[in-house]
Amino acid sequence: MKKKLDARSITTMALLIAMMVTLSRVLGIETQFLKVSFTFVPEIIMGMIFGPFWTGIGMVVADFVGMALLPKAPYFIGFTLNAFITGTIYGFFFYKKEITWKNSIQSVLVITVLINLILTPLWLSVMYNVPLDSWIIWAPRLIKAVIWVPVQSILTYFLGSVLPYKRWVAHFNTH
Repeated sequence: MKKKLDARSITTMALLIAMMVTLSRVLGIETQFLKVSFTFVPEIIMGMIFGPFWTGIGMVVADFVGMALLPKAPYFIGFTLNAFITGTIYGFFFYKKEITWKNSIQSVLVITVLINLILTPLWLSVMYNVPLDSWIIWAPRLIKAVIWVPVQSILTYFLGSVLPYKRWVAHFNTH
């Protein structure tokens, strides 16, 4: 059973959504076929506090808000699906759990393989009518994966060691 959100939870989620939109749309580096940003930081925090379902919903809202305020490409529902799945994965790995090296690396690998190397190339192929075997899609994506997986894994683990997430989770579960 999914817990209901109170006013404090909705406000916190809105703040994290605003951070996601800012980190993605304003501070992120984006080309037609590749995007690099630190959006995963508020996504992980949301996953720690709200769990898989609400984090997925929050990330869908962030996708809609980002597209409404600062569109950088045509809207495509596949990327909204990516957002929901990514939020669900972060919630699964971090909700009411310690942030360890194991779940930091596993979460990054699952998202990299499923979202960045399977679904996103499929959506780009459909959107831009580029064959799936084209190096236009794969070269930057594979280079990013090789560099970004260790960087994001380390930053994720570091977040777990510095953020008072146990206190946040306890705070939200008692109200």
